Amino acid sequence: MPKGYLAILLHAHLPFVRHLQNEHPLEEKWLFEAMTECYIPLLQTFQRLTRDGVPFRVTLSLSPTLLSMLVDPLLQERYDRHLTALFELAGLEVERTAHDPQLSQLARMYQENFRQALDFYENRYQGNLIKAFQELAEAGSLEIITTAATHGYFPLLELSQAALRGQIEAAVTLFSQLFGAGPRGFWLPECGYSPGNDKVLTDLGIEYTMLESHGLSNGKPRPRQGVYRPVRTPDGLTIVGRDKESSKQVWSSKEGYPGDYDYREFYRDIGYDLEWEYVRGFLPGVRTHLGLKYYRITGKTNEKEYYRPDWARAKAALHAGNFMFNREKQVEYLSSMMDEPPIILAPYDAELFGHWWYEGPLWLEYLLRKMAYDQDVIKTITPGEYIVKYPPQEVVTPSLSSWGHQGYSEVWLNGANDWVYRHLHKAAERMIELARANPGAEGSRRRGLNQAARELLLAQSSDWPFIMYTGTVVDYAKSRFLEHISRFTFLYEGLTQGEVPEEDLKRMEEEDNLFPGLDYSIYAQ
Repeated sequence: MPKGYLAILLHAHLPFVRHLQNEHPLEEKWLFEAMTECYIPLLQTFQRLTRDGVPFRVTLSLSPTLLSMLVDPLLQERYDRHLTALFELAGLEVERTAHDPQLSQLARMYQENFRQALDFYENRYQGNLIKAFQELAEAGSLEIITTAATHGYFPLLELSQAALRGQIEAAVTLFSQLFGAGPRGFWLPECGYSPGNDKVLTDLGIEYTMLESHGLSNGKPRPRQGVYRPVRTPDGLTIVGRDKESSKQVWSSKEGYPGDYDYREFYRDIGYDLEWEYVRGFLPGVRTHLGLKYYRITGKTNEKEYYRPDWARAKAALHAGNFMFNREKQVEYLSSMMDEPPIILAPYDAELFGHWWYEGPLWLEYLLRKMAYDQDVIKTITPGEYIVKYPPQEVVTPSLSSWGHQGYSEVWLNGANDWVYRHLHKAAERMIELARANPGAEGSRRRGLNQAARELLLAQSSDWPFIMYTGTVVDYAKSRFLEHISRFTFLYEGLTQGEVPEEDLKRMEEEDNLFPGLDYSIYAQ
């Protein structure tokens, strides 16, 4: 029997970036890059482990907006074209770099990566990656959970419990439609928790969620075993706390593994490095990343050296061993003071693995193989499995908390984005008014009410205030927020004064087409 358990959780989320009228929107590349560099490599990694009989458990949170895009026929077709173009570009790069053995080797590596991704996407799964995730869940390797419908940040939406319920129920409904049963676990967007949120979750069948470590350590009463044993809230929701130590080794830009000099440099990409005329046909009208990167991090210098895949593989194996060793020692220490085996929760953004950290999937594969065969102190587990083995004994009310700067909502409420919330609160109030004034609506009126609910959900996305805070693509975030609030207001006024014009309603349904099973009446409860 192991002395403790490691619960690796990967949270996969992207905002809804489907743009019907634009054939090559820059923002859709966020999805396409994540599919090519993260989701497909992770699926291939998990399938290799399963094929080889390696026992492992990983928890995967798939956001409803991401799921909606993965099953959308338009985006599936566009992604197929995108991936085919990358394969073509890699072929050109093999020819262009033929004179340089090191560069040519890297170009052939990318060509093979894209070929395998195309075969995986087109031939094996016919564009349906949900099936691949489901196969791994059925094999017992993955536990798939959900998060809020559009990643709405709960502590700043809680003026209306109906608004929280809308975010949760829409997510649970979509998850049940795609996977055949409701989720047991729920990732709180941005780890944002406020006392009282748990009641809405348990009412909708959610058994457990995860919090930042200080959300538990500042709880009342303070948990006797810290974040290493789940607790239960007064409303019956199980809480698992994040372990800071295991997170720091992967997340930290200064001390974490991804910053090692032998790993691939993210920011040097041929989309920026090569002549415009050569790459313009593969770009969405402006220079951006194309995914072909030939340099390693090298150090804090602009004079980068060529990437060496053999060096990177060796370093990934070394780092996997180091991570396992540290968790073994951590568990040995914790178990000496605990009556039951501790759980170490290590949650990460899934997009780190493969996109930002190219070697991330390889590191994870080495880690899971080593943990299965090279030691017996600690084993992988999912939170859902752990709480069945060791049901929580302590009842604790966690404190208001989030992850991000300072840990108390500052990222999502500051001078750059605070103006959005008065609009969100008013829109939620109006959505409740519409739902209660229109019980049992049918036909076009029901469609209009459902679309109003979609626009409210899309406006509530935590991605828009996050982008405003970070200052990256602020104009896009503002325009998306204002677009959805404006559409909601248009629908509200039309529904209160009569009917929404069919042409306008149809256009909105085609453009914002997620959550086909959404029922506006959830806001009347």
